[in-house]
Amino acid sequence: MKTIVNTLTLVTALALALPCQARKKAPAVYPTAILPFAESGAGVKGYGEKISGILFAELVTNNKLMLVDRAELKNTLEEIELNLSGVVKPSEAIKVGQFTGAKVIISGTVIEADSSLYLVAKIIGTETTRVVGAKVKGNVEDELGPLVEQLAVKVGETIEKQAGKLVAEEVKIEDRIKAIKKAIGKKKRSSVKFEIEERHLGSGAIDPAAETELGMLLKKTGFKVLDGDAVEKADVTIKGEGLTEFAMRRGNLVSVKGRLELKAIDNKTHRVIAIDRQNTVTVDLTERIAGKNALQEAAALIAERMFVKLVK
Repeated sequence: MKTIVNTLTLVTALALALPCQARKKAPAVYPTAILPFAESGAGVKGYGEKISGILFAELVTNNKLMLVDRAELKNTLEEIELNLSGVVKPSEAIKVGQFTGAKVIISGTVIEADSSLYLVAKIIGTETTRVVGAKVKGNVEDELGPLVEQLAVKVGETIEKQAGKLVAEEVKIEDRIKAIKKAIGKKKRSSVKFEIEERHLGSGAIDPAAETELGMLLKKTGFKVLDGDAVEKADVTIKGEGLTEFAMRRGNLVSVKGRLELKAIDNKTHRVIAIDRQNTVTVDLTERIAGKNALQEAAALIAERMFVKLVK
């Protein structure tokens, strides 16, 4: 009898433990973009691009970082007309984060001073605009590779130690709703319907994560969300596309990139009253959940910017 009781106790304990394990939250991983370093000195021409390339190669194996593809980053910076060198203002970092999903930007300068060579990294949080730094010093005759490898170690350590300053805490849904309500004030809310296509590359249609998040936030902030036969009476239609795709896998973690593009149309005048887009990078234990989280996060960020334009 005692053996049976002990066995049942063990089975019960395992059964209770499994759901907790399934809900285990993925550890913090920081989407990061590396820009070419600016150059200061006649002897360091061409060093900026080399430094960013070696930094990428060194940091891509860092388990705390998920790096934005360099070609994708270059295209994005050209599209939003930002400097391709390391001279990025903290205020511009917000825009880089919005369009790439990066929460951290690594830029900097290589400086030739007499016989010394300085590699100075500027690490910017795209959500907080806080800036921290890391540097190494060598001689102009030294090989560049080993110096950048030293800098990569310092950059990785700095990001991990200063993450609390660089990356904003997750915004609670209650705080987001409160912020939207405050921004709108007492203005009359429109009624809204959705036409959003959401999919994950390489698989069939995914659950409407973005639409669900937008609908919930609209209702919580006083808007009327219409569905079914009532959609014909909607004041505004939010149209768009949500797309997610696999980025990389490292151990048990999966990184997924998401992009959400939305426009709000006044159904009476057919005028586009708001248009926005958001890139995100999320990490989770499964690709499907990471994809849903990516679109959910993108929708929440767009909501804060778009809802103030949906009032009468």
